[in-house]
Amino acid sequence: MKILGIETSCDETGVCIIETDNNSSIKILGNQLYSQIVIHAQYGGVVPMMAKREHAKNLVPLFEKCIEEADIKKELNSIIDKLKEEKIKEILIRENDLFIDLKNLAQRIEKPDIDAIAVTNGPGLEPALWVGVMFAKALSELWNIPLIPTNHMEGHIVVASLIPEPETKSYKLKNTEYPAIALLISGGHTQLVLIKDDLQYQIIGNTKDDAVGEAFDKVARLLGLLYPGGKIISELAEKERNEFPNKLPPYTLPRPMIHSKDLDFSFSGIKTAVLYTVQKIPEITEQVKQEIACEFENAVVEVLISKTKKAIEQYGAKTIIIGGGVSANKKIRNDFEKMSDNLGITFLVPEIKSSTDNAVMIAVAGLLNILAGKKSETDFKANGNLSL
Repeated sequence: MKILGIETSCDETGVCIIETDNNSSIKILGNQLYSQIVIHAQYGGVVPMMAKREHAKNLVPLFEKCIEEADIKKELNSIIDKLKEEKIKEILIRENDLFIDLKNLAQRIEKPDIDAIAVTNGPGLEPALWVGVMFAKALSELWNIPLIPTNHMEGHIVVASLIPEPETKSYKLKNTEYPAIALLISGGHTQLVLIKDDLQYQIIGNTKDDAVGEAFDKVARLLGLLYPGGKIISELAEKERNEFPNKLPPYTLPRPMIHSKDLDFSFSGIKTAVLYTVQKIPEITEQVKQEIACEFENAVVEVLISKTKKAIEQYGAKTIIIGGGVSANKKIRNDFEKMSDNLGITFLVPEIKSSTDNAVMIAVAGLLNILAGKKSETDFKANGNLSL
């Protein structure tokens, strides 16, 4: 079975094709990703309508590169059935350039060997999601391929179970011991999720204000660092730890809600604390930036560890999963691995390249839903607030 994954939830345009023998073995045949970071960096954050336009411009070229990489592209001069063309045009009525690109491609190639399409329909930026959903619906209509709407956050969870097998250049899906706790950390989400069985989710903790990735970016801005700031903050923090391993922090930041009885998060206060700290310092030198970055990262990780440990103990979890773009953070990965070892439970985290938004995770989530009996759908919309 070959599954096409399409991801356009924010500022990454992802298209991939995976192949599976339905025996937990997955091979990535083609994987294309276009990042818009450089475009949005000058605005200090993602501009939704600009992201939408970039997705529309890049989806067909990326799709064509993906089927070439997967070696399933076959040239063929053909004429699209007029009725079919009208239906596709209706689907892409607000994206005429995307319609023209797809029509031109369809006249040059025959239907690729694809058994199903999995597309992100939420959560995320709704204008960006809309383009991916409509493109997937147009492909489904054009070539009569089953279509599976897929939850972006579920993608971040399941991709952590992909275990690489270097000798075969494929992946195995690790069987997860339940119950499991997933910590989803990104620019838009900070959630603790209880997983009782395959594809069965219950959100048990959420952020009350800023998501953790959002807090990283806002603190970076306060320190005069470029967007996206999460990686730069982490690099500065690591440099501070390496240069001064036994140094006491000259600035102390709060650990928001670390002692609350619930499993919720709040990161707005720590951002404000950084602001007040910066305002009291006459000169923000590179050394000061290192010190604040280190204390900020330490505070955030302590809260994430504390809340997740509380959830593990409360629900008797046998597995801990972390996912989302912030799971690429080195300190978070290291500290969670240590915690899991101390608790004697399984720790699952995606490869660094699969931590940020990508189409592989959407294709894998689509696959698992198909195997669980989910049927093809066409009557669905992009939903920026879609929940697990």
